[in-house]
Amino acid sequence: MASGKTIGKPAAKRANWSEWLQQTVFVGPGLIAFIIIVLIPFGMGFYYTFTEWNGLDLGNAKWTGMTNITRILTDDPRFWQAFWFTAKFTLAAVTVTNALAFLLSLLLTQNLRSKGVLRTIFFLPNVIGGLLLGYIWYFIFVRGFGAIGEATGIGFFKLQWLGTPETAFWGIVIVFVWQTAGYMMIIYIAAIIGVPKDLMEAARIDGANRWQILRSILVPLIMPAITICLFLTTSNAFKMFDLNLSLTGGGPGNSSESIALNIYREALVNNRYGLGTAKAMLFFFCVALITITQVWFTKKREVEA
Repeated sequence: MASGKTIGKPAAKRANWSEWLQQTVFVGPGLIAFIIIVLIPFGMGFYYTFTEWNGLDLGNAKWTGMTNITRILTDDPRFWQAFWFTAKFTLAAVTVTNALAFLLSLLLTQNLRSKGVLRTIFFLPNVIGGLLLGYIWYFIFVRGFGAIGEATGIGFFKLQWLGTPETAFWGIVIVFVWQTAGYMMIIYIAAIIGVPKDLMEAARIDGANRWQILRSILVPLIMPAITICLFLTTSNAFKMFDLNLSLTGGGPGNSSESIALNIYREALVNNRYGLGTAKAMLFFFCVALITITQVWFTKKREVEA
């Protein structure tokens, strides 16, 4: 027995060493990259939150304590205007995007001959970069809609889509939905295809109509996909920057300036990097709180087939 234990210990040590080596080889590079690219910049940003710094001279960062936070909370109306714009935009964009994506997924899981082509067409806008997409839609809103309005006399196309605060808001929402809905549609389609067919068939046999099947069977069973789509659209809408910059530039005035664009201008245009970093940190914790709450709320409603 003693001899068996003696032989077993070296073998166990070799197995542990081999497992540790494998984890180091496969996980180590990614962990190192994560530390260098994410954790270290985040820690530096947290430090610069409490400094006055122009973003250029590393040795010229002056410690100011809570001055930046106090200024943002009490004496920065432009930041709060950007915050409320971003909050309203997120609410509208998340609602419309997920509603449209879900409706498209219901349509494109039916027996349609062209459903493969339609899925590709609806997904394609997500492939186009945000800045390029914004400039394309800028041309459409300014030139394309204007030409159609003059030719047809339809008031919808005659609106100054990027010229007033209200139309600029909805213009950004339209482009965001157009870009994002196709991606969310693919997630919903995958979830709907995974729903057991026998449950749906049993419900039909029992006399359930389409609305009852949708509400009581389909939606509860695809709740994990709803959780994912709400999380992605919420975080992306809050972080929206490229569409804002290319479509309206925050205008007219500052009426359509998002928080991301406000932070960019504060840090990289006004050279107030410390104040810009403080805004970014407040923004990060706010988005984290909202997304965690949303995931917790929808996770509670997930069920298993």
